[in-house]
Amino acid sequence: MAQVTFSPPFSSADDVAGQLRQSGYVVLPPDEVARWAGCELADLMALNGDWNALPPDDFLKDGGRYRRRRHACFVVAGGQVQQVPHRAHWQPVEYNALHGGMERWFAPMEPATVARAAWQQLLAALAGVAQATFAPHAGAGDSAVPDATQPWYVEAHQFRIDTTDGIGRPTPEGAHRDGVDLVAVFLVGREGVKGGETRVFEANGPSGQRFTLTEPWSLLLLDDARMIHESTPIQPLGESGHRDTLVVTCRRGNFQGADVVAPQPQGATTAPLA
Repeated sequence: MAQVTFSPPFSSADDVAGQLRQSGYVVLPPDEVARWAGCELADLMALNGDWNALPPDDFLKDGGRYRRRRHACFVVAGGQVQQVPHRAHWQPVEYNALHGGMERWFAPMEPATVARAAWQQLLAALAGVAQATFAPHAGAGDSAVPDATQPWYVEAHQFRIDTTDGIGRPTPEGAHRDGVDLVAVFLVGREGVKGGETRVFEANGPSGQRFTLTEPWSLLLLDDARMIHESTPIQPLGESGHRDTLVVTCRRGNFQGADVVAPQPQGATTAPLA
């Protein structure tokens, strides 16, 4: 039986924040992602090789071996990207019934990855959209503008879902929200798999969308308070296959589990990325 897929509802990168406010989600094709981030698509594609060396995710409570992962955290304000000391990823059970309440210390992202100019441009663009969409505004009426001093607490996750177990689950927790303001899901690549359909639903309404991202560096942006999302399992087309994604979240106020931090060597400092 042929697999039925639905094409993504791609938009242009013009007024991404306005589209988010109106619909709760935006889907961009790769060329528009590059234009919006202010970099070349080739510079984003140059990051893809970093997904080939992801270590296993040792925290899967379903006992699976299908997920590899790295994680890093940043604070972005005024277009400046600052990496913070490595910390646990933590979510409350209200947002992740499967893995909530756990201090998950994933392997850190490679320094060479986060030092790339395209990486920093990507995070700055995401924080800019978050600021334009969610930040408190200064002034009144038509003169109101987003508060440029608002810091955004950014978590980045590199994922590879493979078919080692015969099936891979991009979202083993099921349809969910993340407890942040903005969620960005980039498809980095997929090879030799079927499935992996993206599903987006209104949290307090009947509307929903389903589609399959297939183009490297296509992007789904979500207003996390308004939208629930999930990706369906993948299966191999041949002997094996995988699906690579980058998930980045932006949150006001602080990281979730802000008290869960790694002990730092005496005298350690955190400097802005160049």
